[in-house]
Amino acid sequence: MANTPVHIQNLLKTLPHKPGVYQHIDKDGNILYIGKAKDLKKRVSSYFTKSVTSARIAVMVKKVVDIRTIITDSEGDALLLENNLIKEHQPRYNINLKDDKSYPYITIRKERFPRIYGLRNIKRDGSEYYGPYPSVKAMKAVLELIKQMYPTRTCKYLLSEENIEKGKFKLCLEYHIGNCKGPCEDLQSEADYNADVDAARKIIKGQLGEVKRNLKERMASHAANLEFEQAQYCKERLDAIEKYAAKSTVVSFRMTNIDVFSVSMDAEFGYVNYLKIVEGAIVQSYTVEMKKKLEEEPQDFLHLAIPEIRDLFGSTSRRVFTSHPVALELEGVEFAVPQKGEKKKLIDLSIKNAMYYRQEKLKNIQIVDPDRHVKRIMTQMKTDLRMPEEPRHLECFDNSNIQGTNPASACVVFKNGKPSKKDYRKFNIKTVEGPDDFASMEEVVHRRYRRLLDEGEPLPQLIVIDGGKGQLSAALSSLERLGLRGKITIIGIAKRLEEIYFPGDPYPLYLDKRSETLKIIQQARDEAHRFSLSHHRNRRSKGAYKSELDGIKGIGPETIKSLMRKFKSVKKVKEAPFEALVECVGLQKAKLLQTHLKD
Repeated sequence: MANTPVHIQNLLKTLPHKPGVYQHIDKDGNILYIGKAKDLKKRVSSYFTKSVTSARIAVMVKKVVDIRTIITDSEGDALLLENNLIKEHQPRYNINLKDDKSYPYITIRKERFPRIYGLRNIKRDGSEYYGPYPSVKAMKAVLELIKQMYPTRTCKYLLSEENIEKGKFKLCLEYHIGNCKGPCEDLQSEADYNADVDAARKIIKGQLGEVKRNLKERMASHAANLEFEQAQYCKERLDAIEKYAAKSTVVSFRMTNIDVFSVSMDAEFGYVNYLKIVEGAIVQSYTVEMKKKLEEEPQDFLHLAIPEIRDLFGSTSRRVFTSHPVALELEGVEFAVPQKGEKKKLIDLSIKNAMYYRQEKLKNIQIVDPDRHVKRIMTQMKTDLRMPEEPRHLECFDNSNIQGTNPASACVVFKNGKPSKKDYRKFNIKTVEGPDDFASMEEVVHRRYRRLLDEGEPLPQLIVIDGGKGQLSAALSSLERLGLRGKITIIGIAKRLEEIYFPGDPYPLYLDKRSETLKIIQQARDEAHRFSLSHHRNRRSKGAYKSELDGIKGIGPETIKSLMRKFKSVKKVKEAPFEALVECVGLQKAKLLQTHLKD
């Protein structure tokens, strides 16, 4: 706190150990950040300690000239107040939910003979709104089922009792094709129409079990009274709803009215997915993207998203499953982090939805703005590998030898996460006798960076060594001799479990198998292995020619090349007729070849 302004130091001393909301203020009086705290004194003081390692938080704290606090009765009250203040002031350093105006809703209008249809903009007119739906397609699927089972009117007529009695309206085409029962000419009573609307409302809410039970009862009643047409009509409706329900993901009929929240993160964003479970089936899926402002943890995104999304969907679920522990207190709501069984499968499914949403966003970004895509990956790699700068230039080394013969190495170069094949380099091992992988690695790393230094070429930000601690130590000794240790990040990757080793750290780093950082490192490793193996095979092939032909006195390199071009292999040279050899290399050399190869 040595560099903390005196005013802030004095303010921190007076803060209470109570729950509440705090606001960081800059010199212009603008709110930089709004947060909630279970203990205001502990939470606010934590921003001004030496233990703050986040660069973003450090930048924000430097701008703080004043702190305002609001004490609340509980942490739950603090959460609600925090959300309201963030919506009102939209501080620069707070994460925010994206506007949901582009998502479609289904409305049941507040009117006599209510219409049911889809729309995007909500009006505070007393009508019922359900949604938002993740896509127009999802919304239309529900409307199509309602239209098939409980046809309601689509006209905008004012169907008052007086207007209907006066016969102001005529039946339209919708009636004649079976999409409306004609309430405009009093062919359907208001009570019957409202019963259909109630059934449609249950479908929208995902309460399909109740609708099915009602249909089965009516079907049985009609059949008992020998009303077979009406019974068949109920059966067709039941089939339609069964077909619709089959499209929903059924998770377990024992679980009902549950909210599921999970979060997936990358270097810049958090993606929170919401699944609504009603009568054992997923009836709603919704994912929101939230941009990181400080060094937020998964819990931070859930703390903001859960109350917002529950409010958005009007959720009354008393059981909430989350992917990470949350410190939320919502009245009558029980939070849990499932660890196994069907409940854990729900969390896994929610995470898949969040990751799918993220992948789709990234695909669009890659097409529309490839530079942003590269920047995101580089930022992620920098974070994952604890680097001081982005690995825009990466180099990876691999050795190849079989029983110590023809040892070869290769260096592949990646720039901005993509192979730069024109910069690949091959190495023949010069100073090492026998199959010594460590010494070979030390030699090629030294030769590579000795040359780059001598020629004034740019050095990479990241070096990847194909191998574990031994190969990494060998490469590191070369960097030390060149005075480059600590100036370039160097890591080793072991094949068996894909462990990432850092110099001096006895414990490996295990990256998520789906991590883009790991995928790029694996791609560089595999490319280095392929390139090194190809070089090694070429050397062995040349060695095979040399062992058979190079020992023949009077047969030089150019003659051997001519023979290989024509006959392709030493075996075919041996099998070739004498006349063919004469035609290729002349009489004298043909005689030499015949003498040595035909023995």
